Amino acid sequence: MTRPYVLLSAAVSVDGYLDDASPERLLLSNADDFDRVDAVRADSDAILVGAGTLRSDNPRLLVNSAARRARRVAAGAPEHPLKVTVTATGDLDPALRFWHHGGAKLVYTTDIGADRLGDRLAGLAEVVSLGGTLDFAALLDDLGGRGVRRLMVEGGGVVHTEFLAAGLADELLMAVAPVLVGDPAAPRFLHPAAFPGGSRRRMALQDVTRIGDIALLRYLTAAEETPR
Repeated sequence: MTRPYVLLSAAVSVDGYLDDASPERLLLSNADDFDRVDAVRADSDAILVGAGTLRSDNPRLLVNSAARRARRVAAGAPEHPLKVTVTATGDLDPALRFWHHGGAKLVYTTDIGADRLGDRLAGLAEVVSLGGTLDFAALLDDLGGRGVRRLMVEGGGVVHTEFLAAGLADELLMAVAPVLVGDPAAPRFLHPAAFPGGSRRRMALQDVTRIGDIALLRYLTAAEETPR
């Protein structure tokens, strides 16, 4: 079974935050960068976000460009990628916009989360239990079995950390905005974790692109350990 190619996508401040701690979302990207993200979505078979991102941002996670949607349909793909979320607890509100826009939706959870969800998402999404814990490798195996070959992960920090700590991410696209947040209560791109290779392992920088005042960094995660 072939697992999907996993691309992590994030917009961060210079000091590594995904947002500030205010009630309103901090828009770190500019219009051209949002369009770039839309193009990456259109090239993906599935988009994954964590339950925390659903609760805080209430996103729709759609391909916004009509031309890109048309190209997907012409190629025999659904108009929008499969939308995926992950929750250990099953704390998901069926009123969120995520469920009511786009095509198919999939929820990966634990046995406890599945019990808590019950039939709350009936008719809105397929719920898949991964057992006692959230096993991201098993999640990728299941997506691969469903024909997903390219997975775009849009956060948040817990999910990005899980993929990188488990060595399951292939690529990182990071848009760095000229903003400083500096608030310990705000969400960060990554949490403390035992990342493979630790601080001596360097990712491979493939490209740096200027998008207005945004610096887009593209890394491949497979890299060599720094000599001692």
